[in-house]
Amino acid sequence: MVSERDVQSETAVKEQQTPAGNNTNGKSGPARDRQARIRQMIQAKGFVTIDHLAREFAVTPQTIRRDITTLSAQGGIHRYHGGAGLSSTSENVDYNQRKVICQSEKQRIARMVAAKIPDRASLFINIGTTTEQIAKALCNHARLRVITNNLNVASILSRNKNFEIIVAGGLVRHRDCGIIGPLTIDFIQQFRVDYGIIGISGIDLDGTLLDFDYREVRAARAILDNSRRVFLAADHTKFGRNAMVRLGDIGEIDALFTDEPPPAALAEIIAAREVELCVAPNRAGLADAG
Repeated sequence: MVSERDVQSETAVKEQQTPAGNNTNGKSGPARDRQARIRQMIQAKGFVTIDHLAREFAVTPQTIRRDITTLSAQGGIHRYHGGAGLSSTSENVDYNQRKVICQSEKQRIARMVAAKIPDRASLFINIGTTTEQIAKALCNHARLRVITNNLNVASILSRNKNFEIIVAGGLVRHRDCGIIGPLTIDFIQQFRVDYGIIGISGIDLDGTLLDFDYREVRAARAILDNSRRVFLAADHTKFGRNAMVRLGDIGEIDALFTDEPPPAALAEIIAAREVELCVAPNRAGLADAG
């Protein structure tokens, strides 16, 4: 006959053997917490890579893939090759959110881009929160001539009285002060400059450059076609991120400036296209190992 004391003792042993936080369906509390944080990161950034998440949570890439599969089944999150993003491919993250996403990474990228721009150069600078950080990093240069379809960039650069700032005409987009439309394209095509500095919403792992607004893409395309050298500035969250409008191929740019090495598949394409890859040093002064 089993006594009540024996039953209590057996129950205590089972509880000690069961990891803390497990529930009856076998899904652990730590896994649920991690998945909730992953969802928050994706909602904030729009896209995150598996490698970045694995480092962030100190788990294996296989664990992150399982988390993403679970989140994808719950809806709102889509698994892409190399990472995960929001299900929508037609709408970007809100501008005010993008301003604070990866802000320190964008600042590191901006300093690296600015260091490559000589005094007295002529530039195009397009729409984007990363290009706005680059504008800030350029403020101590001498006698730049800048053409931009970004009112925020124009405002930032106007602090330097030695700069000549030319603003493209067109429709002002209220959410981010970008200027778009046919007038913008016609205006940009009147110039031929030393450097075109552009941002992008996503870089597919086959090297395709992607964005959300076809009107913005047409302006970026005009910049790309009318610059002697093109610098693309994109933080690591753009690798593998999906969007519906194609700008072009990464082989059309001269240099990619980023904060972490790209995934292996994309890195191979960058090398094959002979695009210069510039990875910003981290706070310790070393290039991120990825």
